[in-house]
Formats: sequence, C-alpha cells, structure tokens
Amino acid sequence: MSSAAVFAILVGYLLGSIPFGLLLTRFAGKGDIRDIGSGNIGATNVLRTGSKGLAAATLVLDALKGAAAVILVQQYWPGAVNFAAAAALIGHLYPVWLRFDGGKGVATLLGILAPLFWQAALVYAVAWLGLLAILRISSLAGMIAAASAPVTALILGRMDLFPMLLGFALLVIWKHRENIRRLSRGEEPRVGRKA
Repeated sequence: MSSAAVFAILVGYLLGSIPFGLLLTRFAGKGDIRDIGSGNIGATNVLRTGSKGLAAATLVLDALKGAAAVILVQQYWPGAVNFAAAAALIGHLYPVWLRFDGGKGVATLLGILAPLFWQAALVYAVAWLGLLAILRISSLAGMIAAASAPVTALILGRMDLFPMLLGFALLVIWKHRENIRRLSRGEEPRVGRKA
C-alpha cells in the first residue's frame, strides 16, 4: 500500500469518526445521546431530544466531515480518494472513540458522494428527503437512498465507482438491521414522534 493511501485512510477515518451527535448534545446539556431513544448518535436520534436545531446541525456536520475527507485527499493525493471515502464512512460507522459503535452513515455517505460523484449525491438527496417527507420513516428513507448510489453508478456507467458504492450501501443497510426488524413488525417509529 502506498504512503498516499495510508495518509488518505488516516485522514478519512479521523474525520469520519468525529461523533458530532454525541458532542453537540453533551455541549448543549442534553446528556449522552446514547441513553436516549435508539441510542444512535445520528441526527434522527438527536431529534428525539426535542431540539430540531441540534438535529439539523448533526446532519450537516456529519455530511460535511464526509465531504471534507474526500476534498482534502482530492487536493493532495487524488489517486487515493477512494481510500479516504471508504475510511470516512467506516470511521463514522465504527469510531474507535466509541468502542466502534457509531452512527448509521446516511448523512456521512451523502457528504462523501457530493464531491466524489455529484449526480449520485443529487439522486441520493432527492430519494432520502423525498421519502422522508412522504413516509416519515427515517431508516427506510436512508436505506433506499444508500441503495440509490450504486444504482446511479450502474445507470451512468461509472463502473469504477460501482463496487465501492455497492459496498457502502450494504454497510449502511447492515447498520440498520435493528430498524429492519422493527419495520417487519410494524414497530419502527416515525420522525417527529418522541421515543
């Protein structure tokens, strides 16, 4: 493995592993987000604290850290950008600081896609926000949005990105396995309803 790839992995992982949901809720005096609702550190669970502002900030910052990892590595080691993208998502999903128990990756994946493959990011955002508005089930909207990324790559002929984006989608879906179980039982909560 080249030194550029190693640096890209380090940059991606360190940025991706910043637990903004946990940090913001603690600084705001809301306690440990892991003790609220689903226990997840992402924006949907932050919303269960009753603070839309904190939830929005978590979503934006989780997306920005993914974008920042890709943009930084594009500037200095463009040939290693895929390593940074993968490391940023894995850092968010499995941060060392939280004993490898992180978020579910929906916002961070959108941030990664924005500078990497803007067409997929656009489809992803429309799918995610559109389904969220219609269904009000965050997990389902997020999983379908994640699945849209490799489909977009396939349709637009970006076979260079397809395997990686398929892997990303599968990781996001895997992190939602508890949500899938609740969906199958009809017990998945809707956005806006306190846990």
